[in-house]
Order: sequence, then C-alpha cells, then structure tokens
Amino acid sequence: MASPKGQSRVDSRRKKTTNRLQKFKEKYLSWKYARYLALDPSALPIVALLIVLAEAVINVLVIQHVPYTEIDWVAYMQECEGFLNGTTNYALLRGDTGPLVYPAAFVYIYSALYYLTAHGSNVRLAQYIYIGIYLLQMCLALRLYAKSRKVPPYMLVLTAFTSYRIHSIYVLRLFNDPVAVLLLYASLNLFMDSRWLWGTIFYSLAVGVKMNILLFAPALLLFYLANLGVLLTIVHLFICGLIQVVIAYPFLRTHPVEYLTGSFDLGRIFEHKWTVNYRFLSRELFEQREFHLALLGLHLLLLLAFAKYTWTFFKSYVHLREVQQIILPQLMLKNREEKEKAKAAKKKSHHKSKSKKSQQQEQAQELEPGNKEEDEEELTAEQKSFLKSFEKGLQNATGQKRPPAPVKEPKRKPYEISFEHCTQLALLPFFLCNFIGVVCARSLHYQFYVWYFHSLPYLVWSTPYSVGVRFLILGGIEYSFNTYPSTNLSSIVLHVSHLVLLVGVARHIRHIIKLNTLVKQKRQLEQQQQLEREEERKQVQLTNDDPKITKKLQ
Repeated sequence: MASPKGQSRVDSRRKKTTNRLQKFKEKYLSWKYARYLALDPSALPIVALLIVLAEAVINVLVIQHVPYTEIDWVAYMQECEGFLNGTTNYALLRGDTGPLVYPAAFVYIYSALYYLTAHGSNVRLAQYIYIGIYLLQMCLALRLYAKSRKVPPYMLVLTAFTSYRIHSIYVLRLFNDPVAVLLLYASLNLFMDSRWLWGTIFYSLAVGVKMNILLFAPALLLFYLANLGVLLTIVHLFICGLIQVVIAYPFLRTHPVEYLTGSFDLGRIFEHKWTVNYRFLSRELFEQREFHLALLGLHLLLLLAFAKYTWTFFKSYVHLREVQQIILPQLMLKNREEKEKAKAAKKKSHHKSKSKKSQQQEQAQELEPGNKEEDEEELTAEQKSFLKSFEKGLQNATGQKRPPAPVKEPKRKPYEISFEHCTQLALLPFFLCNFIGVVCARSLHYQFYVWYFHSLPYLVWSTPYSVGVRFLILGGIEYSFNTYPSTNLSSIVLHVSHLVLLVGVARHIRHIIKLNTLVKQKRQLEQQQQLEREEERKQVQLTNDDPKITKKLQ
C-alpha cells in the first residue's frame, strides 16, 4: 500500500495532467481556434503544413486509383534519347508528338528522369517523382502566401483540394510545365528574401525549361530597376543570358540556328483542337497571323497601362524594406537590453530570497527547544485535519483571510514589427503581369492552367468583389479547364472570368494608388503648415528681440 506522501504526489501529478488537458481543449479544441485557422492569414503556416500532408495522401490515392493517361511523356523520353545518343541538331530531335520545342534545361532535366525511370519505362516511379514536384510547388506557393498574409487559409484549402485538373496535370499526365513553374516559384521566394543572384539563376533555369516563364519578365525588369538600379540590373540580365548560353552550348556550338528557332519559336502555331480559350473561333481565324498580332498588341497595351502602377508598387516595396533595415537592428538591440534587465532583476530577487531564507533558518535554530525528537515527530492525518479546520474557524471568527499569494509580473513580450506584409506590393505586380500574358495568349492548352493556377487565389483576393463573386470567378476558370473537349460555352466562360478578374484587380490597384496620393497630399499639406508656423514663430521672435520694432509697435 502506498504511503500518504506517495499518494499525494500521484494525486498532484494527475491534477497537473488534467489541468494541461483542460487548457489544451480550451485553447485548441474550440470554435475560436477553428475560426482563427480558417479565416486568419497569420494562421497559414500551421494550415500550410496540414495542406501539404493532406495533398501527399490525396496524390498517392489518385495514382493508385485513377489510370495514367499517356500524352507527352513518351515523346519527352524519345527527344532526350536522341540527345543522349549524340544528336545536338534540334531539327532532328523528335518524338511521337513532333519536334523538340523546349530549351536546353528541359533536355537535361528530362534526361535525368530518363535514367531514373529506366529509359522512361517506369511510369509509376515518374508519377511519384511528380508528387514530390507537386508538394515542393505547394510549399513554395504557400510560403509566399504566408509572407504576404493576404488570403484566408480556407480559400487555399478549397482551391488546393478541389482542382481535379491540377492533380491530373501533375501526376496523371507528367507534363513539363510543372517543372518550369516550380523553378519560377523558387526564384520568386529568393527575390522576396533579397537573394538576388540565386533568384536570377533559378529564373533563368525556369526559362530554360519552358518559354512561358518570360511572361513574368516585364515585371522582373521593373523589380530589378526599383531594387538594384540600372547598373546591377544590367549585371543580372547578363547573368540570365549567360546561363542560357552555358546550358545551350552543346547545341549552339554545332547547330545554333536550329536551336534558336526550335527552342524559342515565337511564331509557333498551335493546333485548334487543343485550345481551351478560343473554341468559338473558326480554325482559319484562329491560325491567322493578323489575329496573333492583334493579341500581341493588346498584350503590350495592357502591360503599358499597368506599368506606372507596377513601378509605384515596387518603389513602395523598396521604401518599406529600407525602413525595415533601419528599424529591425534597433528592435533587436532593445530586446537584448530588456532581456539583460530581466536577467539582472531575476538574479537580484533570487539573492534576496536566498538571504531571507537563510535568516529564517538561523532564527528557527535559535528558537529551537532542546527536545528535537518530540518536535520533529510527524503529525498524523487527524491532527492535520484538526489544525486545518481550527484555522478556518479562526478566519471566519475574525473575518481575516490568508494573505494572497504574490502576483507575478506578466512576462514582457519582445518588441517586434512584421514587415512581411510589404510582400503584397511585390507579388501582385508579378502575378498580374503573368495573368495579362495568359489573358492575351493565342491559345491555352489544358496543361497551361498550371501557369497561373497558384496565383489565382491571390488575384481574386486583390479585387473589391464579394466572396461570392470571387468564388464564381475561380469556379468559372476551373469549369473551363475541366471541360474536355472544350466547347464554345466553356471558352466564353473562361474569357468572361478573365475579364471580370482583370477589371477587379485594376479597380483595386487604382483605389490603392488613389489612397496613396491622398496620404501624400495630406502629408505635404501638414509639412507646409508646419513650415508656415515656424516662419511666424521666427518673425515673432525677431520682433520681440529688436527694441526699435518694439517701440514703433508701442
């Protein structure tokens, strides 16, 4: 049988465990915390982890239960096989679906996959590799969303889990578009962290996989100029070009014309049967050069229309980053000082309590009677309960209560300011620049959905529309890419969704610029009024100091 002391220890441990469970339930298993996870963008790091884990399971289930569809994988392997056999003439590198039309980085990456998958025959292994690409892409995209703190987590959960087409593009079709987009998002993350060289390297590699990454180039050029200035911008553009030359050297050395016309063919004509956005046009009109030039002109006009706003956003971003560099060291210094003060106070209080305890022990030893054995005799349980009830009775009789325990000072939180919100000023122009390119594309194939899918939640949340309208836009785009083969209706729905989204983003940007202008005008007015007051004060001071002026006034 356990002793009373042992039993009391067990009881106290049980009580502590119960209290901890109760606190855990109150904090985490409550509607308040569920609302925080669903609605608060600051909860995204937690939700992002759950999304990635759930997506890993979903993609494995998709591979296990949905049959793989062969479209381009075999052609990729055939094109790479020709290169691995020694052919460096792009005109001779072909697959079942046609000639090789992607730059050199594509050839190297898919040559590695060629060896990893037993010359392309182990498709199941390739699918699992694409799961890894999908999850990495998710992590990079969610990191940008977490930094910007703009979109509520529930929106990202819904878009991630409900897009059948995106899961299909990655793990059931094995297209090369996801590889290019992965490298692009790696570069965006690096740019947001001000790691310029690595960002430039990854961006150039993304362009080396597929040419559509150039849709981000206009925004990147302005971003370089705003952050780095003209000279460093030229340096980074040179690095981009140098990487393209280095990776393409085996092809440029032997057949340069074939490489350039094959991998960067701006005049390439797409097949009408695969179009998602222009099904309602006749094949003749769809392939007309005048139609392509009109779309290119519209693309350039939209870029020019948003260029000034983009520059304003980027300059504001740079200004906030400069403020961050000034303030953060000061905050770190202040936090260090507060930490040292708290340590010193704790040390002082510890010494005080220690000296007080030693004094009490000395007093107790002085007052201690000779017969220690009788006094040290342990009280029985009945005697303890009697003393407790006697003490309560005295308290009730006298109206006095036991003195309250000393209240501990709450722990001081460190000084901190989050500057990551300024990421919004950089991300929106990048995503908008790419979106304009997609809107003006001559043709969108099903796999092109991945070009802008991960930016759509951000774009719809950068509009003044209600939540219902935002969901309708995303639903319209998803419907269009899930309709196979595309129809006149699905193509029209896609264009309407794009147009409504573009107008909404434009309205949002104009509103922000207008507010920014009003704030600047107000600040200038306040500065002018302050200068006028200082002038008046100086004049009054001069009048008071000069005795002649004072006499004249009298």
